[in-house]
Amino acid sequence: MELTKELLEQLSLLPTGNVADSNPNGAVLGYEIKPIDPTLHMIGRACTVECAPGDNLALHQGIEAAKPGDVLVFDCKGYKNGGHFGDMMANACKVKGIAGVIINGSCRDAQDIKELQFPVYVKAFNPSHTIKQALAKINVPVTIDDVTINPGDLLFGDGDGVVIIHPEDEEEVIKKALQKFESEKDILQRILDGESTMSIYGFDKLVEELKK
Repeated sequence: MELTKELLEQLSLLPTGNVADSNPNGAVLGYEIKPIDPTLHMIGRACTVECAPGDNLALHQGIEAAKPGDVLVFDCKGYKNGGHFGDMMANACKVKGIAGVIINGSCRDAQDIKELQFPVYVKAFNPSHTIKQALAKINVPVTIDDVTINPGDLLFGDGDGVVIIHPEDEEEVIKKALQKFESEKDILQRILDGESTMSIYGFDKLVEELKK
């Protein structure tokens, strides 16, 4: 599926909760991966980069290899004691048109990155230096806390976290997520009109069944 400008604008309205609920074959990254700026939305295809912990040469290689619209996924093996990624690299990503960055590890310059309004998801912050000795493995499967991301997977991110959609599922998932988004507008209005969530969702009947 082509991620056109029009489609991306439409998808940017979707909260990750709607996407996750519509994505039974996909996954969600663990709670340790958090956005620097929870107000930003991120959508793009995964460009994965396997990195050595405490070494950021591979991250520079990944930025060079990524295409506009990609989400760079840097697997730094969860290492949290080095500034693998910073504001200079974030600026380089934004200029290139990269959609966002996920780091299985730590970064630095958090405030500068937030002011740049570039989506970065990371486990921790650390200002320490990194070395530059290990080469990247680009566009290989990477695993973050038991969740595997493959090159080309569609990634959705917002303030709640990141959802991974496999390419073979994306059309159906997006269709269902958009339908859910529209249906929740009606549900919200019913709530504002004073109707109970127990009756809206049919949980009152479920409770009676469970009591039997």
